[in-house]
Formats: sequence, structure tokens, C-alpha cells
Amino acid sequence: MFIPSCAAPPRPFRHINRSRPRRLPSLRTPAPELVILHGYHSTMARQIAPSRSFHRLLTSQHYPTASPAPPPRPLLLPKALSLQLPRRGRRDFVAASAPAPSSPVTETAVGAWGKVSAVLFDMDGVLCDSEEPSRRAAVDVFAEMGVEATVDDFIPFMGTGEANFLGGVARVKEVKDFNPESAKKRFFEIYLDKYAKPNSGIGFPGALELIMECKSAGLKVAVASSADRIKVDANLAAAGLPVSLFDAIVSADAFENLKPAPDIFLAASKNLGVDTNECIVIEDALAGVQAAKAAEIRCIAVTTTLEEDELQQASPVFIRKDIGDISINDILYGGSSAHHIGADERTENTKNISSLENASPKTLSEATNAEFIENTYSPSSKGQFYEGLLGSRRDILRYGSLGIAFSCFLFTIRNWKAMQFASPKGLLNFFTGGDSSIFASNEGESRSSRVQQIKKYLSDFETGGSATYVPEFPRKLDWLNTAPLQFGRDLKGRVVVLDFWTYCCINCMHVLPDLEFIEKKYKDEPFTVVGVHSAKFDNEKDLEAIRSAVLRYDVTHPVVNDGDMYMWRELGVNSWPTFVVIGPNGKVLAQISGEGHRKDLDDVVGAALEFYEERKLLQNNSLPLALEKDRDNRLITSPLKFPGKLAIDVQNNRLFISDSNHNRIVVTNLDGEFICQVGSSEEGLLDGQFDTASFNRPQGLAYNSKKNILYVADTENHALREIDFVNETVRTLAGNGTKGSDYKGGGRGTNQVLNSPWDVCYAPSEETVYIAMAGQHQIWKHNTSDGVTEVFSGNGYEKNLNGSSPTNTSFAQPSGISLDPELQELFVADSESSSIRGVSLKSGGSRLLAGGDPLFPDNLFRFGDHDGTGSDVLLQHPLGVVYASDNQIYVADSYNHKIKRLDPVTKKVITIAGTGRAGYKDGPALSAQLSEPAGLVEVGEGFL
Repeated sequence: MFIPSCAAPPRPFRHINRSRPRRLPSLRTPAPELVILHGYHSTMARQIAPSRSFHRLLTSQHYPTASPAPPPRPLLLPKALSLQLPRRGRRDFVAASAPAPSSPVTETAVGAWGKVSAVLFDMDGVLCDSEEPSRRAAVDVFAEMGVEATVDDFIPFMGTGEANFLGGVARVKEVKDFNPESAKKRFFEIYLDKYAKPNSGIGFPGALELIMECKSAGLKVAVASSADRIKVDANLAAAGLPVSLFDAIVSADAFENLKPAPDIFLAASKNLGVDTNECIVIEDALAGVQAAKAAEIRCIAVTTTLEEDELQQASPVFIRKDIGDISINDILYGGSSAHHIGADERTENTKNISSLENASPKTLSEATNAEFIENTYSPSSKGQFYEGLLGSRRDILRYGSLGIAFSCFLFTIRNWKAMQFASPKGLLNFFTGGDSSIFASNEGESRSSRVQQIKKYLSDFETGGSATYVPEFPRKLDWLNTAPLQFGRDLKGRVVVLDFWTYCCINCMHVLPDLEFIEKKYKDEPFTVVGVHSAKFDNEKDLEAIRSAVLRYDVTHPVVNDGDMYMWRELGVNSWPTFVVIGPNGKVLAQISGEGHRKDLDDVVGAALEFYEERKLLQNNSLPLALEKDRDNRLITSPLKFPGKLAIDVQNNRLFISDSNHNRIVVTNLDGEFICQVGSSEEGLLDGQFDTASFNRPQGLAYNSKKNILYVADTENHALREIDFVNETVRTLAGNGTKGSDYKGGGRGTNQVLNSPWDVCYAPSEETVYIAMAGQHQIWKHNTSDGVTEVFSGNGYEKNLNGSSPTNTSFAQPSGISLDPELQELFVADSESSSIRGVSLKSGGSRLLAGGDPLFPDNLFRFGDHDGTGSDVLLQHPLGVVYASDNQIYVADSYNHKIKRLDPVTKKVITIAGTGRAGYKDGPALSAQLSEPAGLVEVGEGFL
């Protein structure tokens, strides 16, 4: 990502003699009560004076900081082209996610049966009565191919994954030229359309009750299925089981070896942080029971798909009729009425399970186990409600059904905004990507061979006749950096990459250097990048806000404001960022989601240009570009450029400003008079003297008054820096300029990589710098004594999840942090979840103070503007937070253009400044206007 030419320091901020302070070109104001860094137009810092009116302190432009987006996703191609891509998306498949918690699980059930800490549920045939509908959908697929098949033909291949499920019958039927990926895609289309509509009641009675009983008993629960994730999500929705019920969902997409191989169960166990000998599997298929045995995990089988004698071949620990017939006691203690299947029932079929002291899963599956035959499944048999209340199983199922209905209704209401981003095409694209086997075949191949492979694919693609054409841009859309473009006119004959982004998204910011690289490499070719801005937050739909984002990140390609998500839905996009590659004839060639795909983009674009040039289909016509940065004089006249955060030294009357897009730190007095700058204003990572050191869009600042040191979150250098005002030097404490993906840390100095640190705060008694690691959704800490930097809280998943320990707590792009004076708690502006949270410095666990969704951790779309108490509060992408000496927390509610006060005890939130509309109006606090405030500092006792 390059810096515009005007990034050099304007005249008012040249290095001057520090003994002669120089005033910034702004109004002198009284000592501030509140200093706020904000705005994306011309005001940088403003203050609330004792009269609670606003004045301008410094001038600049500022646009809100970026926030996270869906992580890397596999390359999606219309047919069979595949490239070697890592499957790393957090929302794709659990096995390809951030590291799982590794802390020990609380002991829940120990004894003859052995300790149980987690339950791994198969989906088809266990949670969902979906085996028969799946077979009917498969019959429909083969009927379309002109092949006669029956539902019974598919029974031997159940539980082995859709590709094997369909491919096995194709082999038996000797279907020629069978394409498993095409068949699987069509299978999903039919299945979703005909058999798995949301809340269609395919869940087995008792499934929800057992899951809730497991969770109440302190067990972790996961779905571990050989089905692709698209089917898992569809079935859970059809069964009325919210995905948020589960601690993990592991699907077939990320695995080569499916059941009966143990890989899926091993991955689920690892992801939950639970040893296999503390897990229980519930399965219906022979392959699933065999997979559990191979993983050395105890397995309870159900006879929803196969007869008992067939299941006994794989030696489950015991067998039940269905999930409704499994009790929590069966799971915790091995039950007293189960049919236990041993390896040799002929010799010891009366042995009591209590004799199997400390039995391991291997022992349970190989040793001679007891046979307890006692049928307890009847309408009159008693079940147990929560809290020990007794009732008939019929009562349990009746109230459970009401619970399912209520849960689905509640889930829909709470996730309404998120659901507006979904489309059937997007769901299908999300889970039916390229052929992973072809990905693997690209291992170690040269670029030329990859390009040739892509060109061969393009040749087959063009002759196949089944291409998807890109829809035309609606004429009503607003454009930046260009006049309105049309595929049938301006972009005809050009290879186009559509970059679907939203400016709050930190992952979208991470890919800008990749786009810059591609644009520069092919600048003389008929190639164009078009940014399709598809807003997450309401505030991001504003054209002026997007214009400021374009200026801040120096985006020089055309950008269209698709606030209604038309292109997003038409092309089936499902995450930010996503790249869609379009051919010169308007055909969709490829779809790539997530960050880290520079090489893949380069290969696809290069191959497409070669291929279509050989066919004389390219036209290198000029585009009507008119860059926004050439039309905004503020970039030249403003002394600051998109400043990010603030810190303060009250004793010495100094204010520190991260002048982010000038790549420097500016020091003024509290009246706005310039004292000095730190950094040459050149983009880079260079230690040394004040005038030669370099930064790259620094953000957070924290002052150590004892040592006269300022700590800097050097965001785009992915580094923690230290400014020594005694020796006037800069040095790097952690990070080396490379974006890391280490979720644990523990390295010293620059050997420890970081990922977009956004804010910092300093704990003097601990000599510790806490870091809001926005790029990977965690809070880290740096020990200034030994130089070790490591994770403090957060498991790396992008969620709004409050837990009792660091490993069961998740954040969603933390962008502002502040400590209380007693060093008991760290307060976090968790921007993507639109919430304020507290993190215990003792345990590393977190609690919700205000905003966010308290029920569904995955719902990052609960935002708005509403004062109130606790989770009733609605915020919109808060970026700044400060704990003041009046024991109140002040919040920069950035996208609501307000400052709010939060009482950490009562959790009550009230607005103290701003109208809710972006602007630059001074005056009484509640009638003054702000623009995306991001940084706050306290000036002195009783004042902010």
C-alpha cells in the first residue's frame, strides 16, 4: 500500500528548534475537558471545554480505522480449475481455523466410565432425520443424468461424504465421464431447494434437549460430519438448531480422508481442546462408528439408519434407538440401560461395566464389554428436565419443540441484519469451491506450469457453454475515481477483478498491497480492478465516508458504491474481501475470497490475459479516470493526514498524536502548539534518530511517564515501537514488518511477529504494554523487562464471546483499549461486534458491558444507536475507549459520530456529545457534530 505524494510533512510541521514552540494554524482554546481525535474531513482534535461546548484544537482529515472481515477462503472457479490455496478461513471449516484453546477442561465425569468433557455429534441420522431426503436428492441427480437409481443404492455409501456418496453409486452404475464436483453441486442445489428448507422439522426429537443437557453439565459440544459445510448449515437450520449452540463445527470440506478415517473426529477433539479419551461420539453410520474406533474415542451408536447387528460389526460401546433415547447419564456415566457391544460377547457378555476401571477408549472398544439389554424407550418412561425436574419424555419433547420454535424465532430476530447479506447463490458458493485434489497437485509447480494449467481450463471453460455472465452495474450507483462504468461498454475487452470490500474491514485493508502489486504489474495491459464497496455498517453506505476511505488508503482504481449489495447477491459473494475475475467477454472466470492470495490472483490474471490475447478478444481502451486525491485540496493544506490515536503527558503539558498517513508521531502542547515530530514521514520500518526513523500508518499510543517513553502500535508495519524522548531515538520492540499469524506468541523482540496492532496501553506496576491485536482478534501483552510478547486474551476466532479464561474468550477486531487505575480490568472497544467489554487482568476472561449480541456470539451485525443499559445498548463500530478518573468509561462511538459515557458498575450508557450526524459544528456538546471519533485521552483529574 503506497502513500500519496502529499504525505511529506506540510510546512507547519517541519522540524524546528524545540526550544521555540510553534503554534499550529488553529484556534487557541481553554484547557480541554475532553480531547477527541475524529473526523474524516478537516478537523482532527476537538475538546469539550468546562462549558461543555466544542472547539477545534487541531485540523486534519480523519476517516475511521479499518475493521475485520471474513478470513481467507478457497479459490472458487465455475468448473474444475483449481489452484494450490490454503484453506484457512475461520468461518469455513473448523479444522482450518485459528488455534483451539489448549487449557485443561474442567473434570465433569470421572469413574468407571472415565472422564467425559465433550460430545461429538454426527449430523445426518443423529441430529437430523436427513438420510432419506439425501438419498432422494441423490436419486434426482442421477435421474437428470439419465441413470436409474433407487434410494437403497446409496445406503452402503452413507456417512462417507457427498463425493463418495454419489461417486460410489456412479461406479456401481458404471456412469461414464462422471464429474463428482458437478454432481455434488447439483445435489446441494436440489437438496436445499426441495428437502432442507429452514425450520422444516427434520430434527430428531430430543436432539435439542440432549445438546442443552450436555452444555448444562459443562460439556463442550461439536458437530463432526462427513457432509460438506453447506449441508451441515442447511440441515441445522432446517432442524431449528442454531449453529451458535455448538462450540465447533467440523465438516468434510477441509479433509482428504473422510470417515471411516479418524481425521474429522481427531480435528474436532483438537479444536475443542479436549483429549480424545475424554470425548464421546454419537453416530448412526458404520463408517462413523469405525472412524470413532480408529480415533480411539468411545462411541454411542443409534439405529436410525442401520440395524443393530450391522452396527455391532464396528463395536460401539453401546447402542440406542435414536438420539431421543440417549440420556445425559448415558454420556456422563455410561448409562445403566445401554446395549454395550464388546469385541467378544461370546465369552463375557454379562460383565458389568463397573469393572472396567479407568478404561481407555481403546480398552472399551477392544476389550470384552458388558451387555445390558433394558428397553427404556416408551411413552411412559420418565425423563429429566433441567434443574432436576421430572416429567415424561412426551412432556420433554413437547416443551422441547416449543423451545426449538422459540430459539429459531429469537435467532431470526437477533440475526436479521446478518441474514440480509445472505443469498442462496452466496451460500452455495461459500461451500462448493474448487477441487481440493487439484489444489494439492499444484504443490511445488512453477508459475509457468500453473499459468498453462489455467489456460487449459479457460479453453475447456470457453467451449463448455455453461458460463455465468457478470450482471451489469445498475446505473443509479455512485462512482469514485472515475465516471460510471459499464461492462458492455467501458470494460468490454478487458480482464477485470472485482474487489468486494467494506472500509471497516481490516482484512480488506490487508489485501490492498496485493491489488497494488497486480495493478502495477499489468498497468499497460487491458486489465482493471474495480472496487465494489459493499457496506456492512449503515454509516459505511455514505458516499462521503467511502470517498474518505479511498483517500486514506490511496485507492486509485475505480470504486462503485453498491450500498444495496446488488452485485454481491448476483455473484453469490459471501465474505469480505472477495475477488471475482471477469473475462473480456463478461464471463465469470474465478472467485477468490480472503487475504493472502497475491500469487493466485497474479496467476489467474496473467493466464487470462495470455489466453484471450491469443484469441484476439482484448481491447485496451482508456477509461474515464478522475482520481479523488487530485480533486481534494485538503490533502495539501492540512497539517495532519488521517490521524489515528492520542496519548497525553499532563505533567509536561504534551499531547501525542499518531499522524497516521504522514507516517509520524506529532507532539504538541495542550493548546495545539507544535513541539516536535518523530519520524521522517517516509513509509518504512527503520529505527534510529527522530528525523530518520520511519513508521507505516501508526495508530495507538501509550505514555510511560517514569521513563519518558511513548509506545506506538505501528499498525501497517505489524510492529510495536518505542520512542525514547530522553535519547531522541526510536526502536522496535516486537514485529518485523511482516504480518504474522501466530496466535500464541512467546517470542522475544523482533522475532515475535504481530498482526495489525491497533491500540496500546501501559500498566506501570507490571511494566507491561497491552496490545489490541485487531488483525487476529486478540489482546496481547509485551513485557518491557524481558522483551517477550504473547497473547493475553482471545482464542483468535472472530466472535463476541465472553468466557472465564483467555482460551474461551473471542474478540472481533478490538480497536481501542484502556486500563482502570487499580489494574483490575482492561476495557476494550470491540469494533466489529459493536460492543464494549471488560477483560480481567487476573484471569484473562471477559465480560460484556454494553452493546453487542449477548445470545449469539457469531452475530456481529447487532449495531445501531440506542442508549440504555448493558446489552440493550446499541453502538456502531466503536474505535476508542478511555477509563477516566471519575471511574467512568468514555467511548468513541465512531460510526454514530458520538461520545458516550458508560458506567462500568451499572452498565448504563448515555450520549454526552454529538448529534448522530457526521459534521464539524462546534457549540454545546449535544448539538455539536463529530465525524467518526476514534481517539480519546484524559487531560487531568476530573477532566478528559
